[in-house]
Amino acid sequence: MARINRKLSLSGWLLCLVAIAVPVASPRAQAPDVQQTVDAAYAKFKTLNEGKNADYIPALAKVDPNLFGIALVTADGKAYTAGDVKTEVSIQSISKVFTMAQVIQEQGLESIEKRIGVDATGARFNSIIAVEGVKTVVGTGAPEMNPLVNPGAISATSMVKGATSDEVWKKIIGFHNEAAGRQLSVLEDVYKSESDTNQRNQAIGALMLAYGYIKDNWQQAVDLYTRQCSIGVNAQDLATMAATLASGGKNPITGKQVLEASKVPGVLAVMATAGLYDDSGKWLYRTGLPAKSGVGGGIIAVSPGKFGIAVVSPPLDDAGNSVRAQKAIAEISNALGGNPYVARKSGS
Repeated sequence: MARINRKLSLSGWLLCLVAIAVPVASPRAQAPDVQQTVDAAYAKFKTLNEGKNADYIPALAKVDPNLFGIALVTADGKAYTAGDVKTEVSIQSISKVFTMAQVIQEQGLESIEKRIGVDATGARFNSIIAVEGVKTVVGTGAPEMNPLVNPGAISATSMVKGATSDEVWKKIIGFHNEAAGRQLSVLEDVYKSESDTNQRNQAIGALMLAYGYIKDNWQQAVDLYTRQCSIGVNAQDLATMAATLASGGKNPITGKQVLEASKVPGVLAVMATAGLYDDSGKWLYRTGLPAKSGVGGGIIAVSPGKFGIAVVSPPLDDAGNSVRAQKAIAEISNALGGNPYVARKSGS
């Protein structure tokens, strides 16, 4: 009997060891439903009544301020939308990202860094004082200049290679088309309105020529820049363009490699530090997402390897960024774990 008891005791001890060595699997937290998250953000901010349309370009003041659409495209090509994702607005400054990317694709990462610079200006996006501050160091990597403010963006447009204006434009619109996954076109009313009121950009273009950032024909550079800002896009287009950056330069809908994967991090870095005008630091602090806004009411944001997201809503805050778009993107990204600075456990 004693021997039997010892065997039973030994068996029990072994069973305890097995139980310790192989813990019972606990249920993993369920991943949030993407469509429900997008729908919830849309419902939460649909009635938000803050900000106002840009009016320094007359055509933008006429856009319906109630327009509100959210689109999210994952790196594997799944799309989730809420609201009006088909009505087009002008892309405005979001185009700066893709013309910068085009120059980097053609001429390498150093082309932008050495010709224009990649630092935040600490000034308004259309500041002439910012141009004056960097006039003595062109060609060495300008301090406090980048391709996402108007002086740097006009200079970047001038760097797109082509024998004629039409040839350059064909390349610019072609790159945007590939990123969006469809044929885009210029909103002619916006282009005319902006051309009639862009005297400040003309002055910037002339200064950038005088200081060596633009090599020749600043008038062509300003005109093409104005035209690229007038490209019509909807929230679905913008989300696809953002997702192209999120998936290493490959459009996840069409499968087209638009930008070499090795060149995407440089683009995202400039977006992170200069994408939301004067509030770029605040945005990055709150969300961690590389992003770019436009005064037409759109914002794109990128969660590398996960998704691209875009919101269109014309009313802007004092910095020139869509109020609803900022709130909706932050809400959705936080719910989906989009912030790339947040450490994740392996497998989560």
